[in-house]
Amino acid sequence: MVIKINEKIVSYEVVKDGEPAAPVAAPSNIIHMHEKVERPDMLLGSTYKVKTPLTEHALYVTINDIVLNPDTEHELRRPFEIFINSKNMDHFQWIVALTRIVSAVFRKGGDVTFLVEELRSVFDPRGGYFKRGGKFMPSLVAELGDVIENHLRYIGLLKTEELDEHQKEFVASKRREFEQVTAKSDSASAFPDGAQLCGKCQTKAMIRMDGCLTCLNCGDSKCG
Repeated sequence: MVIKINEKIVSYEVVKDGEPAAPVAAPSNIIHMHEKVERPDMLLGSTYKVKTPLTEHALYVTINDIVLNPDTEHELRRPFEIFINSKNMDHFQWIVALTRIVSAVFRKGGDVTFLVEELRSVFDPRGGYFKRGGKFMPSLVAELGDVIENHLRYIGLLKTEELDEHQKEFVASKRREFEQVTAKSDSASAFPDGAQLCGKCQTKAMIRMDGCLTCLNCGDSKCG
């Protein structure tokens, strides 16, 4: 293959056999997310219903996404704005402030996944609550962080951490052992009522098996 060089050579490097070649620079016409990207007339969006014991009415969280470089190999879906709506107006001021701040971070570009940990680390001084399934939420703000995390996983910005085959088999075996010694719970949770909160996955699914606290959800185990 013949390559025609139209510019002056300013440097060079000899690539040895077996070494990877230098990466090819991305085209300059690729659009990256930044605050000057104009909002199109139509955005793709997803709405999530949040019902907690802290509020009488449900919250509806809508996250709209913008598609950058559509119909190309560099197509990317990124969150652009967030809206929260509810019949309950008690928290109207801080909800509006939060949606504006989070939307501004979305439009700034870069890595926005840090928002998940920042919101999930907010604790309510009155105490948190358990979601359906046994997952603990320290505050309503933390639940909004959980919604954003689910959405980022949905559009591919966050990768889902799955258990490997050995971990899956370990959790399955512990579940079978538990089901042999006790009847399956009829409550809303899929885990026993006496289970403790797992510090790794924040699910109320840790039981004592063979002298060790074992999580029936993620497989985390602590002995002693």
